[in-house]
This record gives sequence, C-alpha cells and structure tokens, in this order.
Amino acid sequence: MSRPSSSAIKSQKAVNERMAGRYIPRPKSRITLFALSLLAFSLFLFLFSLSPLRAPSPSPSDLRLATAETSFVTSLDRFLARTGKPPSSDYDTAPDSPEGDRQLKNLDDAIHHSEMDKLHSDPYYPLSLPLRVYVYNMPPKFTHDLLWLFKHTYRDTSNLTSNGSPVHRLIEQHSIDYWLWADLIAPESERLLKSVVRVHRQEDADLFYIPFFTTISFFLMEKQQCKALYREALKWITDQPAWKRSGGRDHILPVHHPWSFKSVRRYVKNAIWLLPDMDSTGNWYKPGQVFLEKDLILPYVSNVDLCDARCLSQTNKKRSTLLFFRGRLKRNAGGKIRSKLGAELSGADGVVIVEGTAGEGGKEAAQIGMRKSVFCLSPAGDTPSSARLFDAIVSGCIPVIVSDELELPFEGILDYRKIALFVSSSDALKPGWLLEYLKGIRPAQIQEMQQNLAKYSRHFLYSSPARPLGPEDLVWKMMAGKLVNIKLHIRRSQRVVEGSRSRCTCECRPSNVTNTASIVS
Repeated sequence: MSRPSSSAIKSQKAVNERMAGRYIPRPKSRITLFALSLLAFSLFLFLFSLSPLRAPSPSPSDLRLATAETSFVTSLDRFLARTGKPPSSDYDTAPDSPEGDRQLKNLDDAIHHSEMDKLHSDPYYPLSLPLRVYVYNMPPKFTHDLLWLFKHTYRDTSNLTSNGSPVHRLIEQHSIDYWLWADLIAPESERLLKSVVRVHRQEDADLFYIPFFTTISFFLMEKQQCKALYREALKWITDQPAWKRSGGRDHILPVHHPWSFKSVRRYVKNAIWLLPDMDSTGNWYKPGQVFLEKDLILPYVSNVDLCDARCLSQTNKKRSTLLFFRGRLKRNAGGKIRSKLGAELSGADGVVIVEGTAGEGGKEAAQIGMRKSVFCLSPAGDTPSSARLFDAIVSGCIPVIVSDELELPFEGILDYRKIALFVSSSDALKPGWLLEYLKGIRPAQIQEMQQNLAKYSRHFLYSSPARPLGPEDLVWKMMAGKLVNIKLHIRRSQRVVEGSRSRCTCECRPSNVTNTASIVS
C-alpha cells in the first residue's frame, strides 16, 4: 500500500480542524488587496468632503438675489420685453347699478365670512404676515401705456422741468410705483419676498393696490390730456365695489411726487398714499389729506450707485472732505434754507458746496464728491425731503439733515439716529456753529455711523426681483402694522351717520420740529 502525498495529508488535516471547530483561515492576497482598496476609497471620500472646491449648488432664490437689477431703465426694459402689451379687454371693470349694488353686498358678505374664518383659525390674525394684496387690472392706458411712453421718450434729453431738472430723472427718483407693482404681479416662483402675496379674489384681500402711474402721466403728457386721464382714473377707481365698501381706506395709491394726481386727489384722501414726505406746511397737501397714521413715507430712488462693502473699505480711510453738498441752492418754501447755508458755509476749510443738477454729469460729480466726504449736507428742497439723503446713505456719507418738517421712511422699523445727524435750522444758521459741531464729533462715533450706513443701505435699494429687507419688503412690514387700524376705520365708517360729529378724523398730531440737543449726545 502506497503512502499518501504531502498535499493530501494537509487537506485531511484542514478537514479535521474544521470539524473540530479549530479552523482559522489563512489570509489570502486577494482579500488583503480588497481591504486596502476599501480603506483607500474611504480616505478619498473623507478628504473630498473637506475640500473647499466642493460647494453646494446655489438655489434659484440665491441666483435671483445675486442678479437682482437696481437700474430702473434696465429693469423696465426687461419688464416690457417680458410682458409686452396686454389685451385691451383684459382688465377689471366697474359694474353699473343695480348690478354694482348687488356685487357690493356680495363682496361685503364674502369678506365678512373670510375674516371670521381667519379669526377662528389663525391665532395671530390680523397681525400675521404675509399680507394679502389684490392688484387691480386697470386698463392699459393707466399702466402699460405709460411705461411705454417713458421708454419711447427716455432719450429726449431736452425735456426739462421749469427749474432745469431732467424730467426722466425725476420720474426715476419717484418710480416707487413701478418697483412695487412689478414685484406684486411677477410669477410667485420668481419672487423673493415672504411679507406679501398677491391674491386673485377680492374677498381674500387685506389691501387693494392701484397701479396707476401718476408721476409719468404728470410729466410726460400735455397738461389738459393729463388732467383728463386723472379724471378717468378717478372714476374707474371710485366705481369699484371694493372702493365703495371701504371708502378707499384699504386701497393703496402711489402718489410719490408731490404734484402727482394733484387735481383730483382730494376725492381719494381716505386711501393709503405712498409719499416722499408729509409737508405739514400746507404747500403741497391740504389739511386732513396726509398723516402718519394713514399714509406711508417711501424713500426716493437714489441718483448714485451703491458704494458696496469693498468700495467702503477703500473710501472710508480716504474721506478728506469734511462736509459736501451738490445740488440746486435756490429752492422754494422750506428749501430757502439752502441758499442761506450756502452763503454761510461757502469757502470754509474742508467744505465743498457746489451748484448742480441731477443729469448724467451731475450724477458722476455727486457720486465722486460723496465718496470723498465724511458728512453730506441734506437740507430741505421744495418739499421737506430730498433724494440727496438717500444718495448719501448708499455712498457711505453721514447725512447732516437740516429739514425741520421732514418725516422719514420706515421710521417704525429703522432708527435714523444710528446713521444720520439731525440739526435744527436755527442752529445750522448760527455763524460757525455747524462746522464746530461737526468737528466735535468723536472719530469713534463717526466710524460707528459709517459701519451702520453699510448695514442700512440695503433698506433703500429698489430692485427686481425685490429683495428681503429692501424698501419694497419694508413697505409691507409697515403696512401690516396699519392693518388693524384700517379695519377699525372701515367698520366705523360703515355704521357712523355721514356728517356725524363723532366721526374720527385722525388729524390731531404734534408738530414736527427738529431739536438738535435732544438727538445728539
């Protein structure tokens, strides 16, 4: 009998060990290679996750935020290219009586049921956001046609006001009606704001927006033609059932230029006016037409470009001019202080006072001057307000406000003492007082205010799409604060007898006079 081979002996031994539970497999070269490969792959994934090159893809909202357009002309071109001219029949109509009376009754009942549902289902009603706004579809002659009129005449540089200011530049300054409307009617998927939504049923609305371009029509239409259009718009608006129900108290009307809608606006004084200021002197608005409880102050669209964070870091250390002003020195009403300040400050060391207009050359000169200056003088114009204040803010130049009747945008949200100096007219005109005052401001306070200007500038930059915490957003946040009071006065007006002595007018308010000492420490 032959002896078994050595390999057979080893195989039998392995079988015996396995059966005895003592078998331990020997490492194989393929298993070792697989384990090392797995370890290397895991290490690669870990290092790749730490790599700065691996960034999350930007969301559509981030992209829209980054590409928001702040130029009125450019934004308008895009808007008109996208929307074109709507069909002449695609707008709301005002029904004739008695159909109008039935619609008014039905709307009132529907609004009542909607409000009761919200009261019982929403624990924060009526304080909760977003605001629900119904945007009227007015005939194109009140909206799109006027935008096209601006576009087609924009290059007509000879079109000036009586005081020499370019008409189209004035329209841009007061173009708040465009920015708000363009955002409200944009597709919801393209919007960024969460404070307001557009609703398509009137019974769902908290407020009603009237998209009539009152400033464009005033400046670009012949006088009698403009007045006729104003009368047509007035009839169209006041014939709407929702207007009749509330007397216009829940309707928003942009009249941002003080001459806008002037010939007929006494008939819509209950509406919420979007204004540049109040001017309680009576030069521009009649007593009882405007007051803070009802209306809203909006900033002008700035004439100059934003000085962003990089720009500010480069300019703040190089601001060699103490006080800068460029604009018209001869104005009316409260603006007469300009010529007096010019005479007082002209030629002083560290002060630049220049007569100028708002044209293209004026824009460049003002922008350069503001970015070289620590303080920018902001006196009253023909009205208490001026675009110069907002030019200074976006330029990182601390505004020195000399306007005793001025009301400020969004003051229920923003504290202007953090970014501006308020000086009474009587103090500003004392010989040598203003320059001594400015030179006494501590460098630490100046630096702090400059840092605040960098943070505040976003609140004054209109854009498309409208950006969170921009002026459009703050409009709706301020409106939300008015809503309960609006509903109060609508309901009182529906039950109080017309002409009753108990009718609330809300016209009692303290005078607005700047007190330098109480503001500056």
